[in-house]
Amino acid sequence: MHAMILAAGRGERMRPLTDHTPKPLLNAGGRPLIEHHLVRLATAGYRDVVINLAHLGERIREHVGDGSRFGLAITYSPEGEALETGGGIRRALPLLGEGPFLVVNGDVWCDHPLTAPALAANDLAHLVLVDNPPHHPQGDFRLENGRLRGEGEPKLTFSGIGWYRPELFRDHPEGRFPLAPLLREAMESDRVSGVHHRGRWLDVGTPERLSLLDRWLSEDR
Repeated sequence: MHAMILAAGRGERMRPLTDHTPKPLLNAGGRPLIEHHLVRLATAGYRDVVINLAHLGERIREHVGDGSRFGLAITYSPEGEALETGGGIRRALPLLGEGPFLVVNGDVWCDHPLTAPALAANDLAHLVLVDNPPHHPQGDFRLENGRLRGEGEPKLTFSGIGWYRPELFRDHPEGRFPLAPLLREAMESDRVSGVHHRGRWLDVGTPERLSLLDRWLSEDR
């Protein structure tokens, strides 16, 4: 199974840190954020990984290389201007194979084992949800007996970790577009499953949360 790391975002909330360093190369716990993902993917048994690139993307390519030092085979999906989550995945489809694939947001940290679920034959996606953090108290989706709904309460927060079938994206025109509307449409047809992960998770979207992650990881060491 292929995996994809979303690394094309500019990281506006991280400025000025991201003015000259792409967010995936910011350090926490003694190593760049993207390396935490690469190590976890390799540990989980993934081999083929796609990384999309936009803002300062060549810096990421130079640092990560072909992935061999992580036990991975890495290919890149350059975007020029970032295409948002949906558009970035749609652009990378030719690199992600014909079967389900994993996508991980480059700006989250999570101790989920990334073990691939068994997607039901009719399902288009399986998402990992987490408790709502203080900066996102309203949540995103409702989890009901392992099925995801766009409406209703209580809602949980999408972790930025999900497995998808190419069919979710294939009929959408290429270009810049978000992921959430595709997911909500699939939920209306009861084609999205999910799980509530109760371990550690952090959206590393601000300098303060980057510092928090650095403390977590330093304490763990």
